[in-house]
Amino acid sequence: MSKTKKKYYVIWQGHKTGVFDSWNTCKKLIKDFPGAQYKSFVSKEHAEEAFKGNYFDFVGKKEDLKSSLTKAQLEKIGQPNYNSIAVDAASSGNPGIMEYRGVDTKSNKQLFIQGPFEEGTNNIGEFLALVHGLSFLKKHNSDRIIYTDSKTAMSWVRKKKCNTKLERNTINKPVFDLVDRAEAWLKANTYKTTIVKWETKAWGEIPADFGRK
Repeated sequence: MSKTKKKYYVIWQGHKTGVFDSWNTCKKLIKDFPGAQYKSFVSKEHAEEAFKGNYFDFVGKKEDLKSSLTKAQLEKIGQPNYNSIAVDAASSGNPGIMEYRGVDTKSNKQLFIQGPFEEGTNNIGEFLALVHGLSFLKKHNSDRIIYTDSKTAMSWVRKKKCNTKLERNTINKPVFDLVDRAEAWLKANTYKTTIVKWETKAWGEIPADFGRK
């Protein structure tokens, strides 16, 4: 997946109630408060709406990201283009064990997968997945578009450079070997594939997601 997303915290019962944009603040306001009621949301609008309601209407339920968008916004976004593939990565820790894959957007059929590698980051995985997807589509002379939920990966591909801060070592050498190959491929090849940002709020998790949230 992409870098950690901003979250908002609703406190229905605590030393202070309301909507807060910092987990550290939330922790202080619920610490040592008997029966504290709180929950995180990815949308400020949804958090503010939830605060008006009851804690028990939200606890234990996955946030409906669509509810943070207006009807007009949903209509403007529309539906995914199923003449496409989707790519994503997963990392257990940052850095940590990393892998990435690409799937058919409509059927979820896995088209390629790499890893797990002993040490990598989510951003590196997203970058490698996107370049692998571009290479895959060019090899098959496909007119499909490619979806990613990582703006960072899209930026790195445009620059033809993996701008990770992770330092090379013997453990992550297999990952950086792939990074070198990916950068070389971008510099040596042209492609007509359109790279599109996956609209997670409107469509849910990207089909290539590893489901480890």
